[in-house]
Amino acid sequence: MQYSTLGGSGTAVSHFALGTMTFGHEADEPTSHAILDAFVEAGGTFVDTADVYTHGASEEIIGRWLAAHPAEADQLVIATKGRFPMGDGPNDAGLSRPHLSRALDASLRRLGVEAVDLYQMHAWDALTPIEETLRFLDDAITAGKILYYGFSNFTGWQLTKAVHVARAHGWALPVTLQPQYNLIVRGIEHEIVPAALDAGIGLLPWSPLAGGWLSGKYRRDQPPTGATRLGENPERGMEAWRARNDDPRTWRILDVVQEIAEVHGASPSQVSLAWLLAQPAVTSVILGARTVDQLHDNLGAGEIELTDAQLAALEEASAPRVEDYPYGKPGVQQRHRSIEGGR
Repeated sequence: MQYSTLGGSGTAVSHFALGTMTFGHEADEPTSHAILDAFVEAGGTFVDTADVYTHGASEEIIGRWLAAHPAEADQLVIATKGRFPMGDGPNDAGLSRPHLSRALDASLRRLGVEAVDLYQMHAWDALTPIEETLRFLDDAITAGKILYYGFSNFTGWQLTKAVHVARAHGWALPVTLQPQYNLIVRGIEHEIVPAALDAGIGLLPWSPLAGGWLSGKYRRDQPPTGATRLGENPERGMEAWRARNDDPRTWRILDVVQEIAEVHGASPSQVSLAWLLAQPAVTSVILGARTVDQLHDNLGAGEIELTDAQLAALEEASAPRVEDYPYGKPGVQQRHRSIEGGR
């Protein structure tokens, strides 16, 4: 396992983070604890959860594991999130001070810790002034309830605004952003990645395998079965499967991934994750696993070193579709100039 700093902070985290949305839902508690054991044994130090994962059960499962493994727990960086509803009241959601205060305290209780290392705002809240949210987070750091904070699912302008408001008030700055990012979903490269690089924010990509598509489990014109995530929800799953299956770009990407996997004697998942680790601003890639075997396969991506030619082939096959303006070649040319000058 390799390590890097958590965004602009001085805290080291493993290049892979263990995502725990499956805990208490797709993985029961013994399986979840076995996954935690395997992750730590492999050198993993970064665990990501959220209050809404299985209605708090994910945090509780992690909390019981932490209590049973005090020595290992001391070396882990624990991240959780708040924002989405945990109740039916009008203040049971959002990024307001009342909701975040209750949500953070509840997460600390479920995790059985006095402070969480990274507290993430799970999404933007258009009803709450960003100043209110940022002041709460700065106060929570001062109170010793969180060490760092970050965001999830923010757009580029939202991230930039938050950074500049915090800086203007002298409040603690965010260190991470958690977006969806993978070979199939690369739209964040237009605005979000540049905004993160400009602010020194580390990216923590979620859904790095695009819901299983980049693992190679799906086949052309073969609808998913119950053994897959799409197959377990037939109506919604079939709609999502058709959208990907009918897009030629999907299969161009998967064909290149498979070719490179065969060269390395690796799985398509490992190649896809290795590509993501090589992208600018990426601090740690979040792995969601249902089983220990699935986790071990994904962790094998850390042993793969893609060549420049392989990276270029993946870039070409997965290049996001854009209009000429503002993200196509003509638009990009307008924002750059040669140091030599000339017309």
